[in-house]
Amino acid sequence: MLAQPPVAVIGARNASSLGLRMARGLARGLGEAGVAVVAGLARGIDTMAHEQALETGTIAVMAGGIDVIYPSENAALAASICETGLLVTEQAPGIEPIARHFPARNRIISGLSRGVVVVEAAHRSGSLITARNALDQGREVMAVPGHPMDARAGGCNALIRDGATLVRNAADVLQQLGLEVVTGAGDVTKAMTGTETIPAKTAAPRPVAAIAPDQIAQRIPACLGPSPIDENSLIRDLGASPAAVAPVILALELDGKVQRVAGGGLALA
Repeated sequence: MLAQPPVAVIGARNASSLGLRMARGLARGLGEAGVAVVAGLARGIDTMAHEQALETGTIAVMAGGIDVIYPSENAALAASICETGLLVTEQAPGIEPIARHFPARNRIISGLSRGVVVVEAAHRSGSLITARNALDQGREVMAVPGHPMDARAGGCNALIRDGATLVRNAADVLQQLGLEVVTGAGDVTKAMTGTETIPAKTAAPRPVAAIAPDQIAQRIPACLGPSPIDENSLIRDLGASPAAVAPVILALELDGKVQRVAGGGLALA
């Protein structure tokens, strides 16, 4: 694991559906190229990056003790990482993570990595702290651009404005770091639309959960942004059945909260 070149893939906890797809494509493409994917075991982008790199190698840097998994819903993911990757922390066993532990954790993420890729980040986010640490440590800083009206892309766009390398896929990351580019590594169009072929080992679909309509109604706007996403991709990301999601989307459209754009995509109104 430690012999593999490490690259951090980090971003927003409240990631959009497009951001999660981008993280998935990046982590998968980097893993296929022999890269160890580093992240912070947080919700959103970090979780997706770890999940997609389980088969190829991933390192999770924790803010609390090695036996204190935060957030708790990532306990199963942490157990899976233990089988094929690494859990890393500087805190003693039993220590609950508190606010000041996270910036300290972030400096380890960047310090372990040859480069840091920020997928989605708002201004003043923890991901930007990691990016600043990376600059101080002489690491490469890369960012995925986002829609200028999406607050979750504000930090990434600012990083690019200030000199960070714009990346569209895993091949861009590999090229920037001088690593061998694998054919088809993280095609951005396929990653963003969800049409890419998923390897058999990571293709197991999420179980369709029974989610209440009001919960679906809350989660849909969080997954959407100004850039449209395919309805089927949104349904898959929600992990709910099409029959449960379709009427909620219609209700949100009638309320003027969601709009359907040319080609059938969905976006925030």
